[in-house]
Amino acid sequence: METVDVIIPVYKPDSGFLTMIEKLQAQTVPVNHIIVMNTEQKYLDRLLYGTTLERENHNNITVRHLSKREFDHGRTRNQGVKLSDADAFLMMTQDAMPADEYLVERLLESLRGEKVAAAYARQLPDRECSEAERFTRGFNYPEESRVKTKADLPEMGIKTFFCSNVCAAYRRDVFDELGGFVNRAIFNEDMLYAAKAVEAGYGIAYVAQAKVYHSHNYTYRQQFRRNFDLGVSQADHPEVFAAYPSESEGIRLVKSTVEHLKKKGMRSKIPDVIIQSGFKYTGYVMGKRYRRLPGRLILKLSSNREYWR
Repeated sequence: METVDVIIPVYKPDSGFLTMIEKLQAQTVPVNHIIVMNTEQKYLDRLLYGTTLERENHNNITVRHLSKREFDHGRTRNQGVKLSDADAFLMMTQDAMPADEYLVERLLESLRGEKVAAAYARQLPDRECSEAERFTRGFNYPEESRVKTKADLPEMGIKTFFCSNVCAAYRRDVFDELGGFVNRAIFNEDMLYAAKAVEAGYGIAYVAQAKVYHSHNYTYRQQFRRNFDLGVSQADHPEVFAAYPSESEGIRLVKSTVEHLKKKGMRSKIPDVIIQSGFKYTGYVMGKRYRRLPGRLILKLSSNREYWR
């Protein structure tokens, strides 16, 4: 891979976004362009006011503004790709913080593997995250790297398609060949692309040595709404998710988290995990059955109201 761009959808960024840009500019493999797909210009203008990013001309940063109504998880990212002419590109979210200067280098190394379409990074927990969330990061992003292919479907099921645009690198030639992300996606545009790549004979690389800090302490309501959208995405794409249901993996995570908290002597945290899981599962099930729900209720349950408009 000769050149690489970074594409970042942004909405209401905070000062951490500026630190992220600095870290991307200091990578061992230079980033050709940083393409910022910003939703609602006023929020980014407010953040940049008086900073060096506002005062100085940064030739390798491109900003495109769009309204909240125009944003879509798939289409907006595809629009960012069209602004890039690099051999590879990184999709990142504004809250993914590179852990070191080797992030880009290590992801690109994995893309050089034979028939690898995409490579995603390991997500490490922030210092402020809960013990349950810390365990979840390790459960979903272990210390061992691997390349997942069609041959892994009997063993791994839906996790074969797992890929996260929190931080993932893509080969541009394969991306164009496969038609990019789905243009309308409430969620899971990364997994839908990964499923398409795997079915076409490509591999998806998980690169444990490429690391970003990224975790959340979601409220019960946030968990419900996030998983409602997850369920919607699966209902909209039965060609991917019907054959490989994700419920069993969710149950395994809950059981593993409870056992972890017991071993850590943190039994008082277990009720919260059970309640969180209940909100997740209820949101997920309602999302999968969203076609049975009235439109007004869907708007209240979803975290992405603009998707429905």
